[in-house]
Amino acid sequence: MKARSDRHRPPDLSGKVFLVDDEASVRRALTRLLRAAGLEVASYASAEALLAELSPAEKGPACVVADLQMPGLTGLGLQDELTRRGLGLPVLLITGHGDVPSTVRAMKGGAIDFLEKPVSESALFEGIGRAFSRHRELNDTRRQQELLTARLERLTPREREVFALVAAGLLNKQVGFELGTTEKTVKVHRARVMDKMEATSLADLVRMAGQLGITAPPRRAT
Repeated sequence: MKARSDRHRPPDLSGKVFLVDDEASVRRALTRLLRAAGLEVASYASAEALLAELSPAEKGPACVVADLQMPGLTGLGLQDELTRRGLGLPVLLITGHGDVPSTVRAMKGGAIDFLEKPVSESALFEGIGRAFSRHRELNDTRRQQELLTARLERLTPREREVFALVAAGLLNKQVGFELGTTEKTVKVHRARVMDKMEATSLADLVRMAGQLGITAPPRRAT
């Protein structure tokens, strides 16, 4: 299978494509096409072969281009397994015999695109470009989450309690009541929380709490 040639390639397209297709001729043709466009390509004859070698440390930008119908794990199965493992690689599925249910499932599962063979070069490159953008966004989100988690680990148990209550909208006096301490002590803890979390404002601290899934415990009865 050759990609349908329309001599189109988006500018500044660079990254790695993990190509999965059980047909050797398809792998060769697409590998030549993608490498000619300046992309790094790693090709596999099965989804299982890709999963055996894929590293969670793949920083990208990268994506998977996989055939829908393959012996063993299908393209949809591969997409599900990538999600289950938390690998975060965007997927483009290609097929010579697509159907509406498969398309719907693929898109609901987060597939970037669902392309029918023979694949248009422009559609393929545009899909890869969108996949790389998605991968960058996912990596940025992951890095931000790791950074916030590292900051959270700096807090003492009491500072975490203050963090949760302040982010829930309680005033210092109310936080003191909940924790059985003075308002003055709460102010000290709050300042340390702001410093260690590197928050520039209360709104910033609230946003961080939301990203970290931090919620305040039930309020004490008055």
